[in-house]
Amino acid sequence: MITSPVTPPQQTPSRDHPLPPRFRHRSVVEYLGLLIIAALVLSSIAATAPELDALGRGLTRLVAPDGMLAQMFPPDFSRVDRIALKLLETLQMAVAGAALGLVLSVPLAVLATDRLSPHPALRIAARGLIALFRTIPDLVWAIFFIIMVGLGPAAGVLAIMIDKIGFAGRFFAEAMEEADPGPQDALRAIGASRFGILFSAVFPACMPSFTATSLFALEKAVRGSAALGLVGAGGIGVDLKVAFDLFNYDEALTIVLMLFALVMIVEQGSGWIRSKLI
Repeated sequence: MITSPVTPPQQTPSRDHPLPPRFRHRSVVEYLGLLIIAALVLSSIAATAPELDALGRGLTRLVAPDGMLAQMFPPDFSRVDRIALKLLETLQMAVAGAALGLVLSVPLAVLATDRLSPHPALRIAARGLIALFRTIPDLVWAIFFIIMVGLGPAAGVLAIMIDKIGFAGRFFAEAMEEADPGPQDALRAIGASRFGILFSAVFPACMPSFTATSLFALEKAVRGSAALGLVGAGGIGVDLKVAFDLFNYDEALTIVLMLFALVMIVEQGSGWIRSKLI
C-alpha cells in the first residue's frame, strides 16, 4: 500500500517575538555628540556657503553672451602639439613621483606597524612622519621644493613623492596590521629573521591591498600633478594658469579637455591592471 507523504504544516511567524528595533538605542552622551556634529555641519554651511543672490548673479555672468562660457567655445586646438608635450611632462611627473613615493613608503609603513616595528619609539616616529606628510597639502610641498630646487618638474616630482609617502604609507601599514598573524608567528617560532617574515608571510598576504593602493596613488598623482603647475612646479598647470591669466578661455578649455582625456586613460588602464592582478 502506497501512502502519500505527509506535508508538514507551514509555520507562521510567532507573535510572541516582536521584530528587533530598527535603530539601536543610544545613550544620552551619544545623542549629545550627534547634536554637536549636526550643529557643526549647519553652522559651517551657514558661515561659508555662498549667498543665493550672489550665486545667481555669478551664473548669469557665466552664461551671458559675452561671458566665459561663450568665450570658451569652440576650443582652440592651434597649440595642441605643445599642450600634448606638457601633458606628457605631467604624466612623467606623476609616474616618477608616485613610484618614488611608493617605494619609500614601504619601509616607513613597516616601521609604523605594531607587530613589525623593532621598537615602539620607531613606530611612533614613523606614524608621526606619515601623518605629517599626509597633513600638509601637496601645493605647500611644491612651494617648499620650488624654493629648494627651483622652478620646474623636479619640484613637482618631489612634492608628489612626499604626498604619496603619506598616502600609501598609511594604507600599507593598515594592510600589514590586518594581515593574518598565524604565518608570521609560525615563521618566528622556527627562528626566521625579520626580513624572512616580511618577504615570506607579510608581503604576499598584503600584495592585493598594496597593488590597489599603488594604482589609486598613481591616479591621484596624475590628477594632482596638473594643479602643481599652478605654483610653477612644471607640467600642464603652468600653461593652464597662463591661459586663464591672459583670458584665453578657448585654449584653457582645450587644456582641460585633454587633461580629462589623460585622466580617463590612466583610470581605465589602472582599473584593467587591478582586475588582472587582484
